[in-house]
Amino acid sequence: MTDRIADFGVTLVIAPHPDDEVLGCGGVIARLADAGRDVHVAIATRGRAPRYSQEGADRVRREALAAHELLGVTRTHFLDLPAAELDQVPHADLNGAMGRLFEAVKPDTIFLPFLGDIHLDHQLIFRSAMVAARPRDWHYPLRLYAYETLSETNWAAPQIEPGFAPNIFIDIHETLERKLAAFACFQSQCGVFPNERSPEALRALAMLRGATVHRYAAEAFVLIREVI
Repeated sequence: MTDRIADFGVTLVIAPHPDDEVLGCGGVIARLADAGRDVHVAIATRGRAPRYSQEGADRVRREALAAHELLGVTRTHFLDLPAAELDQVPHADLNGAMGRLFEAVKPDTIFLPFLGDIHLDHQLIFRSAMVAARPRDWHYPLRLYAYETLSETNWAAPQIEPGFAPNIFIDIHETLERKLAAFACFQSQCGVFPNERSPEALRALAMLRGATVHRYAAEAFVLIREVI
């Protein structure tokens, strides 16, 4: 099997909320780290009072850092935008936050939430990241992929909005257990099966995506752009 992971260069995974990055591409993050690639994760939002408690927000941040250490993330970036309230942030400000992130990281490869996700935060982060990723000079992200997030991507209305139809599958059979262990770090977010956000559901999805391309486990993505 040809390992194109080596071509990814500096990779940036953008998560609207803590745990989206593990749900969507935790296996790929670990595989990239094992291959010696620099992997940055940006957590776009943070829970704020009165909607969320300070204690809860601090706890999720600690969980995210523990998960990222396990996966081998190079650096975690916290943008601290308001969770579940991005629609109240001026779009120019959100674009600016993404632009500053891209300027700091200078990523070659981007993983984004899917535009059709049911959560509005996901949709807005996708759009602003696409603004930041515009090819306006000689250095810009050459590869952009949209990942799926259990309980967000699959709860959308594909007959009305964009449906997730993956055309990129990345083998994660060697890193699936680390993905599940990283998700287990999010004790505040883990559910009990048949809750979608449970280790059993994550394993089942990875096995299904893998079997689709005759692999033991995989993560699936929609290719947005690739420049070769």
